[in-house]
Amino acid sequence: MTTLLHIIASARGGLSHSRQAAEATVRRLIEQDPTLTVIERDLGCTPVAHPDFQFIQASLMREAERGEPQRAALALSDALINELDAADFVMLSMPMHNFMVPSVLKAWLDYVVRLGRTFQITAAGKVGLLRDRPIRVLMACGGALGDGLTGQPDFVTPYLRYVFKTIGITDLQVLPLENLLRGATAQAATQMHFDTWCDGLSSEWLT
Repeated sequence: MTTLLHIIASARGGLSHSRQAAEATVRRLIEQDPTLTVIERDLGCTPVAHPDFQFIQASLMREAERGEPQRAALALSDALINELDAADFVMLSMPMHNFMVPSVLKAWLDYVVRLGRTFQITAAGKVGLLRDRPIRVLMACGGALGDGLTGQPDFVTPYLRYVFKTIGITDLQVLPLENLLRGATAQAATQMHFDTWCDGLSSEWLT
């Protein structure tokens, strides 16, 4: 059985462009494979709390040193990591917030990127402990991306590639949904680009 984990990082509910695009993608995938299991982690509607002192202290301890309070402090992190690790594919739908990922997604990453659990430090640097799997990111942008002169810079894509590589996941691609606040003509071009991408994703994942 194939499992898709959909991580939603928009707080706009049904008005979210990235959520709408992801839901359309999921519907198309299910049409082609009705046995597909879809798990939603809706950080926009049900955000995880930002890591606190207890979590940080427990995460830095060796397993043999942890007691019940430390294991309890790590319970959410363990659940989120297990959810990610059980997925064959991951779809992440999010807006770009002030040039970066939304804070709810950053909190999720802070629980998932954990020393000794999803990566370890060696003489050669950080080594990821999770198996690789495809992650596809639908990122909504009000304007156009560019080099800072022709459009706003994209800090999200290199950040996500680096942070997921840290835990062992390198098959990551970002589809910017650009110009969503630039009128009907620009939105139609973005929709066409998305439809082509979605067709390719169906062929890639379900063949």
